[in-house]
Amino acid sequence: MIYFLIIVVGIVLDRLTKIYAVKNLMVNPIESKLVNLTYLENRGAAFGILQDKRILFVILTISIVLYLIYYFVKNIKKNPPILNIAMAMIISGAIGNFYDRLFQAYVVDFIEFSFVNFPVFNVADIFVTVGCGLMIIYIMLHGEKSNDRKDR
Repeated sequence: MIYFLIIVVGIVLDRLTKIYAVKNLMVNPIESKLVNLTYLENRGAAFGILQDKRILFVILTISIVLYLIYYFVKNIKKNPPILNIAMAMIISGAIGNFYDRLFQAYVVDFIEFSFVNFPVFNVADIFVTVGCGLMIIYIMLHGEKSNDRKDR
């Protein structure tokens, strides 16, 4: 199934790019006018909040990912493709960053926009963000239709 392929490809891309970042960007960051590739150890959540709360993140991530996988598998045939793609991307990104937290106690971030002040991020973050964006689009386009059906 394409959705499981999205999950696997996302995890593999995230691991490979983080391995590259560890091996190359710690000593030789790459700077350009659009994007910098630089090594950063993020011991917190998005934007570096909640630094050094590893146990909280591990428990929270396990809970959320298990629920998402359960919902995803249970409803995969009923959900529209955009929702399945969104969930697959979120699951993939969550597992990618979870791997780092579990085995290293921090998440490797390495992508930085050089033209705007924005936190450093990684491929897993991209998958989560795009997945959430697709989910928001789905809810905006179909949310009331789903609620109307439940009311009847």
